[in-house]
Amino acid sequence: MRLFLGCFLFLSFFKGFSQGKEFSIDTLHVKIDSLYREDQFYTGLIYNSLLNKPSDFSQQRVSFGFSAGFLRDMPVNKSRTVAIAPGIGFVYNNYIQNLAITGTNENPIYTVIPSTENYHRNKFEQFLVEIPIEFRWRTSTPEVYKFWRIYGGFKFSYLLLDRSVYDNQTKIIIRNNKDFNEFLYGAYISAGYNTINLYAYYGLNSLFKSTAKVNDESIKMNALSIGIMFYIL
Repeated sequence: MRLFLGCFLFLSFFKGFSQGKEFSIDTLHVKIDSLYREDQFYTGLIYNSLLNKPSDFSQQRVSFGFSAGFLRDMPVNKSRTVAIAPGIGFVYNNYIQNLAITGTNENPIYTVIPSTENYHRNKFEQFLVEIPIEFRWRTSTPEVYKFWRIYGGFKFSYLLLDRSVYDNQTKIIIRNNKDFNEFLYGAYISAGYNTINLYAYYGLNSLFKSTAKVNDESIKMNALSIGIMFYIL
């Protein structure tokens, strides 16, 4: 009897204590990070076109490129809607066109392929490391993860690898062409809402050095890239 009475009193006390301390999800408080950072990683899909083309030069097919990297978001105002973001990344650019590059990497020869000539493939591609410096404006808050953004800045790139391919019955591949500019720079802008952002880059210097000529005309082509940029925390 004493054992039964003791168990009864213990269970009654535990039930009353539990009711007094009843758990509710409404009692949870999520701590807001007032020192948040935005858009630390980026990746993009771009379409590459060339400006300042030599005579009879053309791009017959779509030339795609890819980019990815990391940006250090550093807000400069109290509401954290304005920031500066330096970073580092990599970009692959592919240019499909009718400027054949033959010879060797130390003595390249440039020829515009006539429209009457049938050939299998002609392109040059580049792999670069890039250092963007970005100035940012956005409508983000600590609680809102979908917001408008306008990011713009300058990008400095260094050419790591390059390759040109001219395939006309015999395939000619040239790597490390001495006429490609190792250092490239340009301005860019990215704007949009939430995940999808439109992107545009304008190269301020030529892809080729002044030594590159076709029909005694200097090749001074610079890049214009348009595409979609994705940002990730």
